[in-house]
Amino acid sequence: MGLLGSLLGILGFGVGISIGLIVGYFLFIYFEPRDVKEYPESSPFDEIEPNSLVDLLPELPLWVMNPDYERVNWFNEFIANMWPYLDKAICGIIKSTSEPIFAEYIGKYQIKSIEFEQLTLGTIPPRLHGIKVYDSNEKELVFEFAVRWAGNPNIVVALKLLSLKISAQLVDFQVAATARVTLKPFVPTFPCFSNIVVSLTKKPEVDFGLKVIGGDLMAIPGLHHFVQETISKQVARLYLWPQTLDIPILDSSIGAVKKPVGILHVKVLRAQKLLNMDFLSKSDPYVKLSLGGDMLPAKKTTVKMNSLDPVWDEDFKLTVKDPEAQVLQLHLYDWEKIGAHDKLGMQVVPLKLLKPYEKKELTLDLVHSLNPNDPQNKKPRGQLMLEMSFIPFQEDSIKFSGPLSFHERKESISSLSDDISLRGAGLLLVTVIAAEDVEGKNHTNPYAIVVLRGEKKKTKARNKTWNPKWEEEFQFMLEEAPLKELIHIEVKSKKRRFGFRSKELLGYVDIQLKDVIFNGRINEKYHLINSKDGILHVDIRWKVI
Repeated sequence: MGLLGSLLGILGFGVGISIGLIVGYFLFIYFEPRDVKEYPESSPFDEIEPNSLVDLLPELPLWVMNPDYERVNWFNEFIANMWPYLDKAICGIIKSTSEPIFAEYIGKYQIKSIEFEQLTLGTIPPRLHGIKVYDSNEKELVFEFAVRWAGNPNIVVALKLLSLKISAQLVDFQVAATARVTLKPFVPTFPCFSNIVVSLTKKPEVDFGLKVIGGDLMAIPGLHHFVQETISKQVARLYLWPQTLDIPILDSSIGAVKKPVGILHVKVLRAQKLLNMDFLSKSDPYVKLSLGGDMLPAKKTTVKMNSLDPVWDEDFKLTVKDPEAQVLQLHLYDWEKIGAHDKLGMQVVPLKLLKPYEKKELTLDLVHSLNPNDPQNKKPRGQLMLEMSFIPFQEDSIKFSGPLSFHERKESISSLSDDISLRGAGLLLVTVIAAEDVEGKNHTNPYAIVVLRGEKKKTKARNKTWNPKWEEEFQFMLEEAPLKELIHIEVKSKKRRFGFRSKELLGYVDIQLKDVIFNGRINEKYHLINSKDGILHVDIRWKVI
């Protein structure tokens, strides 16, 4: 029976398997599963309905949604190829930056040590999903980009508390953000900009996993969403526009163009006991005044004929850009009708000796030169008397006034009325930056002429170009704000041929100065009148004394 039972068991198993396979085959052929949906038919991209498109592509790249954003596949390829090396470099910076922070906590709260056990950003690099560059009249480059990173970093921080070792691991990090970056200002020193200014244009989306002692904290109900929102809000509070992150690249003094901060009032009173440089008569003295480091022409007093003790009582105003470093240079000459003018003497006055708003009388002993070893300095050359005062511009007053002296003034910056800025004296700064598409009929060697109240200033000519760049600044010292006046700027071309000079008007523009007075500054491009496509780029500032 034992043998017969075994044979029957084997036979039943074989028959059962055969019948089961046959039945299963027929069921598979003749009965379709009901829980499987039909696969949708494929359709061209432009024929898909908007709702279906959103379901298929829930996160469209910016270059799809906004045509003015450009694809940057080349940059993503570059980052992908460089990522292994960028990973090591960035992790090295993170480690070196974190070590001093970790060191502050060692020894506190029974913490024995804090260190990175693992530190890598993974193998997946971030990707830019579009970039846009903005036009700007300023000396800056502004661009906006969207970045997304679904990385696989492995960052493990080990904390040793007494004899217990606690490990925290950051995994599955994801971030999506849109940032605006400004490189400014442009300077003639590599990398040709001195600051990077970064701000976010919308709240970032952040997601990650955090494992502590092997358990995922983000799996706790409610904690994941709370941590996400908290991090997004904190990052947005710090860097969401108009908040910015400023990253200095170069020292602010390198390549920076200093702007005027005030006016130096100089009254040349008189001189006494000057050298007599003429044989048959007395000297004919006059004074030249200029500020060190200033490219503007020197100012001159009138010539006092046949006098060794001249009296001038003449007032001058000079524009100050750096009162801590600049000096007033004074040179006295003996005027000659023919030939070079003889030097009578000179002296300098550092502006840092002056207190803002305070008038100072000075009596200066004239010397031949500033060289202390110059033997001609031993010869008496007379004295020069003058009055000086430094008046900062209204917007720069707080830089040069301490709290006490600032409040002692009759009117503080916060209480200055608009009437003062609209009617008071000031300095008009006109910078002719560039022109575009200025085409002459016979020649194109453009230069610009700036005319205000009959005073003319002229830039240098740029030869054989339709798009000249000047970057030249002109100053107009005005006793009252030019509220109802126009500034006239012409663009001309000149050419000399066979000893004759021919000129041609390429276009002009008249600019209302009222907007400059009210706003303090305009930086605009103007279409030139009498020009087909010509454009003039001008920066005009009004500084109130």
